[in-house]
Amino acid sequence: MRTRTYATLAATVTAAAATALTLTPVAAAAPHAAVRPSPSTSDFNGDGYADLAVGVPEGTVDGKARAGYVNVLWGGKRGVGAHGGIRVTQANPEVPGTPEKGDRFGAAVVLEDLSGDGIAELLVGAPGEDITGRGTDAGVVTVVGGARSGTRPGANVTTGPAASAAYGLSVAAADLTGDGGRDIVVGGKDKVVLRTADGLAATVVTAPMGGRAPALATGDFTGDGAADLAVGYWTNDPFTQSHVRIWAWEAVDEALGNVWNTDNAGISALAAGDFDGDGHDDLLLGECREIADENIDDPCGPQEYAYGGGLHVHYGTGSDGSFGFRRQTLNQDTVGVPGRAESGDRFGAALAVTDANGDGRDDVLVGAPGEAIGTRAAAGATTLVFGTEDGLVDAFGEGHAVAYNQGTPRVPGAAEAGDAFGAAVASGDYDHDGKQDLVVGAPGENAGSGALWAFPRAVADGSYALTPARLGLPAPTSALAYGTTLSSR
Repeated sequence: MRTRTYATLAATVTAAAATALTLTPVAAAAPHAAVRPSPSTSDFNGDGYADLAVGVPEGTVDGKARAGYVNVLWGGKRGVGAHGGIRVTQANPEVPGTPEKGDRFGAAVVLEDLSGDGIAELLVGAPGEDITGRGTDAGVVTVVGGARSGTRPGANVTTGPAASAAYGLSVAAADLTGDGGRDIVVGGKDKVVLRTADGLAATVVTAPMGGRAPALATGDFTGDGAADLAVGYWTNDPFTQSHVRIWAWEAVDEALGNVWNTDNAGISALAAGDFDGDGHDDLLLGECREIADENIDDPCGPQEYAYGGGLHVHYGTGSDGSFGFRRQTLNQDTVGVPGRAESGDRFGAALAVTDANGDGRDDVLVGAPGEAIGTRAAAGATTLVFGTEDGLVDAFGEGHAVAYNQGTPRVPGAAEAGDAFGAAVASGDYDHDGKQDLVVGAPGENAGSGALWAFPRAVADGSYALTPARLGLPAPTSALAYGTTLSSR
């Protein structure tokens, strides 16, 4: 039996924590919690409130263009973004490396309590990182520990083995081995690798992925009590191929084994949730379309529902081996789903699973950054689709949903061409009132400076915008594309 040592990242992180180092504050506020609610898995500063990490890979650091950084926004009783935050960069002494042009630190971000101490760690991908002896754009994934005063010292989880490996295009964390620790999955260019909590490193899959970030999601799809890994990727080079695959941990081999596949389905996002409330995790394919165009197996359901981007759900049924046989498909032409399916809407390009109405069934916030609002092309929109006892589509073939955009009453701002509202989405109970809140990124806002929109209690009433200028970020008028990347927890 191997002895688990990755959980001692706390030792890697806390060995120097006695001299906790402080990061640059953003819109700093006085400590805001006298009464501390129970911690959340995304609580980076240990105050009991869920926090939000915003990756800004296009940000300039120390004069280095696109060196990138992460803006961690504190949750609190007044909501996310109202209590300040910090900027995490490779210029901070507790973060390994140095800012360099094109590093794109923050291209992928995850907040997850890896060490089990109630305070989240921050996982950051920097696919443009140059590694000495390995070449340019080898990439790196870094973990930084959270703390009340800012951060604890961090460490590099894994680095790309060669030039252009681009490790850090995507990142995920979950207990894949079933032993209580948190394992880390890293997506690079044409590759996905695993780093278990006790330090085992292994390749999950190597295949042409078209230079795109492989989509990652974790959930218990096999019904054995441990998380499994879903990966989606596609390419047209050297020939058209597209796959969504699930890997599950095989204890005898001490490795992830491929247990389920669906081919010819090109997707932009994956998410796991229990959308019918039956206690089994389901797999949601976002912006699902048939890449191979063979018109044989309809991997994304009826083709008319893939127009403009569709959602395709494979439902879980426990450990009897029948995962995914029950399926549903919907898009903006589904009865009960606001809007109309149009080419280029990109409905499903971003997904965030949440139980917005508190009924015990998961709902999903769906980004459609290409949605036209009136004549304003690619202004973008989001749709909150509610789960029912039958799933995301009820027994009558209808969806139940509400849509938000910058033209929705009581939502601040104005829909403008190219805003890309919905390019990234997230959810969490950031004010700890027992209701889920929503966050939407619009990286094209204000000529590419970007912004976030927060929806407390998942409704338009009380929604507010968070711009780089409001948050005190440097060079707020530059093309930061703020809101491109949000933490998945």
